[in-house]
Amino acid sequence: MLVLLPPSEGKAPSGSGAALKLEGLSLPELGAARAAVLDELVALCTGDGSDEDKAAEVLGLSPGLRGEIAKNAELRTAGTRPAGQIYTGVLYDALDLATLDQAARRRAARSLLVFSGLWGAVRIGDRIPSYRCSMGVKLPGLGALGAHWRGPMREALPAAAGQGLVLDLRSAAYATAWKPAGEVAERTATVRVLQSKVVAGVEKRTVVSHFNKATKGRMVRDLLTSGSAPRDPRELVEALRELGYAVEATPPARRGAPWALDVIVTEL
Repeated sequence: MLVLLPPSEGKAPSGSGAALKLEGLSLPELGAARAAVLDELVALCTGDGSDEDKAAEVLGLSPGLRGEIAKNAELRTAGTRPAGQIYTGVLYDALDLATLDQAARRRAARSLLVFSGLWGAVRIGDRIPSYRCSMGVKLPGLGALGAHWRGPMREALPAAAGQGLVLDLRSAAYATAWKPAGEVAERTATVRVLQSKVVAGVEKRTVVSHFNKATKGRMVRDLLTSGSAPRDPRELVEALRELGYAVEATPPARRGAPWALDVIVTEL
């Protein structure tokens, strides 16, 4: 099983470990594309005055987040820590990697892949510094990062997916970097979390960001801790229902398309 996760917007501080080694990251096929983004991001964020204003505009930073520019300028020399410790926020709080038992941690290291505007995608054990660069950014020399990553991802991700289930939990911005195709898509399941409320005797379902992120994090944690190893979307639906989730599944209407799963929740 390969689980595709979005990163978190907020991140933990860089660690005290050795500086970044691009060649040490998983999916080495992405190395040249990573180096190109890193070079341009560091160049964009090095300087002050009007240079800082430009960097803030490109990265979409509010005045209170100007400190992220200096952080990006030091990416090559900053300390690193495992990506699973860098990413924070609602989804990662619910996933709570630090408290997994040893067997679940091994499964997480093999199966979790976090998408990133800067790195393309990393495994949770890859050592990276803290950074600020979303997939929606358009760098002056490279353009939209979603488009920048499409070619390299198309080469690297099918092999990473192997022959098993692909559980796609990415947000729309990060899904632009790689869209499973062909037989890989047919064993891919995308997940939407809907909050169910009964109003005046009528059920209404809505997408709520906090419910969405927390439920996805908890769902991945439950799959890891249970030792469940679904091999395709049908088995995933069965596994989630056995874990207590209310799941509605829509098989693809055509070949080469993913399954769509709705997970229905009433409370966190």
